[in-house]
Amino acid sequence: MRRALVRGGFALMVVLFCMGPTPPGDIGGCGQNVQPLDAEVFFQHWANIECEKCTECNFVSQRCSTACDKTDLQTEFREGCTPLVHDGEVCLRALRAADCDEFEDYAKDNGPLVPTECRFCPPGVAP
Repeated sequence: MRRALVRGGFALMVVLFCMGPTPPGDIGGCGQNVQPLDAEVFFQHWANIECEKCTECNFVSQRCSTACDKTDLQTEFREGCTPLVHDGEVCLRALRAADCDEFEDYAKDNGPLVPTECRFCPPGVAP
């Protein structure tokens, strides 16, 4: 009897693992429709977060001033960069989550770093 239960359990496991493949988009799709990211809205949100972080962390830089004054904000992605809404959400979430030490590298005037989550453009094409 015990042997029959073990075989039955094994057979059930095999059936579960051998079910058809998951359709593309069902894994990691987050249930969102594919939508292009609106550059103007994205960079406005980026500036808001950057200004909040600069204020919170007491950073003084031209980049911080630009973000807080909402002047000269980027309104378009560079040619060849067509991110999706989900890409922008992940990027902005990473900016919000950064602590002051990490964010200092993002807010400096000379050669600011970009969070890994914000590198959604092809190599050589910055957002």
